[in-house]
Amino acid sequence: MNKQLRAAAVIGVAALALAACGSKSTPAASTSPSTSPSTASSSPSASAAAFNACMVLDTGGVDDRSFNQSSWQGMTDAHTANANINVSYVASNSQNDYTPNLTAEQSKGCSTIIAVGGLMGDAVKAAAAANATQQYAEVDAASSGPNVYGIQFNTAQGGFLGGYLAAGMTKTGKVATYGGLNIPPVTIYMDGFAEGVLYYNKVKGTHVKVLGWDESNQKGGTFAQSFTDQGKGRSITQSFISAGADIIFPVAGGTGLGSGAAAQASGGKVSVIWVDTDGCISAPQYCSVFLTSVVKGLASAVTKYVTTAAGGTALGGQNFIGTLSNSGTGLAPYHDFASKVPAALQSEVTQVAADITSGKITLTSPSQPK
Repeated sequence: MNKQLRAAAVIGVAALALAACGSKSTPAASTSPSTSPSTASSSPSASAAAFNACMVLDTGGVDDRSFNQSSWQGMTDAHTANANINVSYVASNSQNDYTPNLTAEQSKGCSTIIAVGGLMGDAVKAAAAANATQQYAEVDAASSGPNVYGIQFNTAQGGFLGGYLAAGMTKTGKVATYGGLNIPPVTIYMDGFAEGVLYYNKVKGTHVKVLGWDESNQKGGTFAQSFTDQGKGRSITQSFISAGADIIFPVAGGTGLGSGAAAQASGGKVSVIWVDTDGCISAPQYCSVFLTSVVKGLASAVTKYVTTAAGGTALGGQNFIGTLSNSGTGLAPYHDFASKVPAALQSEVTQVAADITSGKITLTSPSQPK
């Protein structure tokens, strides 16, 4: 990478390194053979007590190329760091599975239970209240009790960088974003993206338009109502393309893969900014159309929680908030677009990140964690 690319990539490199995708061969059963109790028990010393970290995934599966996959990567990284930590997961096929899955994990005698996704908030709060001695953590939600650790991310900051970049790269003057569901962990990205475009317009005197989201109307916008429906993601993207958009920002998990397919079919006219993970690592089949990715440091945050808890420190009632300053969010490298993004624009993105961190630029998304 040239000097400017290195500067831009450092914005999110720490988050990236730990947000890399897990192997697609990870089994769909609740426990991975490589980290099963029988396998893990042979490696720790006899005097060391095993710590059983259990994860309840949201819908979309462990290989969703997004938040489930990255969260599970954090678990496997924790096991790699400390062989006394046994890790397992159970998948949720629908929201109706949240409570039964949490109950089943509590019955297994897990040392801690990590729930993935803000949609599990009510189920986690109820389970934690009913099992006061059980330790919990929840991704994309604040602590809801003295035995619940909240793991949140101010991805409006990373989204702002993505919006600024998109505004600087569009050839049509129109960019677009859509979500999986209208929930704060999704709309916070969309808010940041829209604010980044508006900021670019302000400092450059341009009039780049954002399709699919207006931060002032939190109940509106375009949503696929799914984190798995690639067909829906493709059709939404094709509609945006027909309306003139040439850069798409899907905040919809696996649904967003449909945007990658639509962009590929455009013959180079349309690009995508991926979300949560570095798309060129988690969905390399679409790397040629990924301008960059707005990453979220899920893996590193989960790893830190699990290893800290395994060391005997109770973190219930506390919160972690990932930001640009602690590599909890940021931009991935430009990969195939490294030579296409002007050096001046790369430098501007780096400066915008610094201005957000210093407080010179203030974001207004109502979904930012506090």
